[in-house]
Amino acid sequence: MKKVLFYGMNGHKMCFQHILMNALDLHDAGAEVKIIFEGQSVTLVPVLEKENNHFYNKAKEAGIIAGICLACSKVLEVYDDNLSSGLAMLDDMYGHAGMRKYIEEGYEVISM
Repeated sequence: MKKVLFYGMNGHKMCFQHILMNALDLHDAGAEVKIIFEGQSVTLVPVLEKENNHFYNKAKEAGIIAGICLACSKVLEVYDDNLSSGLAMLDDMYGHAGMRKYIEEGYEVISM
């Protein structure tokens, strides 16, 4: 089965909801899946936490969320909230969450 990295950049909840659903669907089918919150999408973590979002919680429980961009969390003023989510803060690419590691490991990258 495939390896897929969903690299969320968009801050629209409806778009990110589709990342979560697709990631869970692939994961359930046996694919190796990871999700990264990068760019504007980092602002969604506190929203999804607060509303106890079903798909976000399932992805979190499944361990398929790789983490959240540290730099974008700070710039967009959601660092403390994102840190309290318990998800990893990623900074491997000039302070941001990079794709290189995943590409080197054979992941197909889908950015939305």
